Amino acid sequence: MSGYHPDHCATPPAPPPKPGSHETSRMATPSGVGSSSSVPPPPPPPPGYGNHGANEPSQLQHVQAADAEAGMQQHQLDVSQPMPDPGAGWLPEMLQDKSIQDLAAILASPALLQALTHAPAAAHPSLTASHVALTSALSSNAALGAQLSGMGARLAGARSATQAQLLSAHALERQWRQRQSDMDHALAPFSPAALYQALAHGVQEQAQVCQAMEDSFLEGGGGGGGRGEGAGGGGGGELLTEREVAEWVKGYREAKVLYYQRQERKERWDEGRVGGWR
Repeated sequence: MSGYHPDHCATPPAPPPKPGSHETSRMATPSGVGSSSSVPPPPPPPPGYGNHGANEPSQLQHVQAADAEAGMQQHQLDVSQPMPDPGAGWLPEMLQDKSIQDLAAILASPALLQALTHAPAAAHPSLTASHVALTSALSSNAALGAQLSGMGARLAGARSATQAQLLSAHALERQWRQRQSDMDHALAPFSPAALYQALAHGVQEQAQVCQAMEDSFLEGGGGGGGRGEGAGGGGGGELLTEREVAEWVKGYREAKVLYYQRQERKERWDEGRVGGWR
C-alpha cells in the first residue's frame, strides 16, 4: 500500500495485459464470467510496474500451494504433536502447599519421587496422554506379535508339508528315471539304429548262405564226377540225381529271394523311403 497514490482514486486501474499464445501458463485457464467470480480480482498494480500481470497466475498458484502445505503441516501437528511440556516450575496440586523442606525430602527419595511422578492424582496430563498412547502402542504391538506368532506356526506347518511333498516328488522323479531307463533298455533292440544294423547283418548273412550253397553244390558233385578211366580222379563224389538237383535249385532260389528282399529293404532304408524314419 506504500506505492498507492491519491491521484489514482478517480480512474479505475488498468486491466493486466492479456498473455500471448506463447505463454503456457494461461493456455489451460478458462476465461469467462464464472471463473472471474470465483477468484477475486488482483489488486491494482503500482505505477511503473510493467509486466507484473503476466506472472500473477503463477504467484497465485504458489500461494495456494503454500496454504495447502501449511494446512497439512498443521493437521499433522494436531494429530502427532504431544502436549507441551509444563516446564521446570510446575508442581502437582497436592504439593503446591508443601514447604521447601518437604519438597527437598521428596527430591531426596527416588522411590517417592517416582511414585509421585506416575501417580494418577499427581501426574501431569501430558504424562497421562503419553502413557495412554504408549499403552495403545504396546497393545497393538502385542496383538501384532500374537498374530505374527500364529502366522509363524502356520508357516512352519506349511513349510513341513512342502518339505515332505518335495521329498516325495524327488523320490517319484528317481523312480520315473529308473522306469524310463528300463523302458529304453527294453526298447533298444527295436530302435531305428538297432533295426538297421540287424537288417544290414541279415543281408550279409543271407549273402554268405547263398555263397555257401553255391560252393557246396560245386564241390559236392553237381559239377564234378567223370566217366570211364577219369572217374576216379574227377570231382571226388557221385553225381547228383535229378531230384536232388531240383531240391537244391528250389532251396537256392528261396535263399536268393530272401537275400534280394533284404537287400531291397536296405536300399529303401538308405534312400529314406522307410515309413516312420524318413
